[in-house]
Amino acid sequence: MGTMIGIIGGSGLYEIEGLQDATWQSVASPWGDPSDDILTGTLDGVKMAFLPRHGRGHVHSPTTVPYRANIDALKRIGVTDVISVSACGSFREDMAPGDFVVVDQFIDRTFARDKSFFGTGCVAHVSVAHPTCPRLGAACLEAAQDSGITVHQGGTYLAMEGPQFSTLAESKMYREVWGCDVIGMTNMPEAKLAREAELCYASVAMITDYDSWHPDHGEVDVTQIIATLMGNADKARDMVKKLPALLGSDRAPCPHGCDRALEFAILTQPQNRDAQLVAKLDAVAGRMLGA
Repeated sequence: MGTMIGIIGGSGLYEIEGLQDATWQSVASPWGDPSDDILTGTLDGVKMAFLPRHGRGHVHSPTTVPYRANIDALKRIGVTDVISVSACGSFREDMAPGDFVVVDQFIDRTFARDKSFFGTGCVAHVSVAHPTCPRLGAACLEAAQDSGITVHQGGTYLAMEGPQFSTLAESKMYREVWGCDVIGMTNMPEAKLAREAELCYASVAMITDYDSWHPDHGEVDVTQIIATLMGNADKARDMVKKLPALLGSDRAPCPHGCDRALEFAILTQPQNRDAQLVAKLDAVAGRMLGA
């Protein structure tokens, strides 16, 4: 199977530059409409897909992003590797605005989102002990370094519901008690759904601010964030251009088993499975369900 890199672009990143045969295509999903059409094409001989998480023009809030439809649509068109690019705040002095972090852990504090493709009539439990793919994360790290970006390897991302930013008390707790490194609103349940869909997933968090804990920076200012976002988006585009050469067009099975995450996850016996739900799972879990 060949590689197809799917980029889910966050705030400030709404396109991939240099795509050959670039086409915006509508993808129908049984889980609803994705955030937007998907931009597909090739870059250095590798198939690429780009989906703006919030939609062009930034129409979806972090809560209303159709996460299930987005992941399903990417899997449906043949994406094998998903790279999330998103804005975040930093809890670490040495992780400064303008820096990138290749996230490897999450604490999920979201509560108003559909977090699984599975449910009544087809129950499955996947492991997200290690929610990102080390192979894909290493490629993102190298691509960022090659682009001259200050990038940090590894970090814990606190996923909050939003859309409001943290209180000072929350910010201090996430930083001092829970030991988180960055905070954002969109990587959950995205990472969990990618694992259920047997897609390799990596998260590149682009730091825009110090949240509200930093005594010298005060509360989060959206004007300041937007200014940093624009610079980060330029860096992200440079990073994305380096990925095809690092990942290549030929794809071997994931050495960490991301593409086999459902192997022992589905518990509902075939005779007890809900036919309508199984039909909706055709792209996500067809390999295991025979849908």
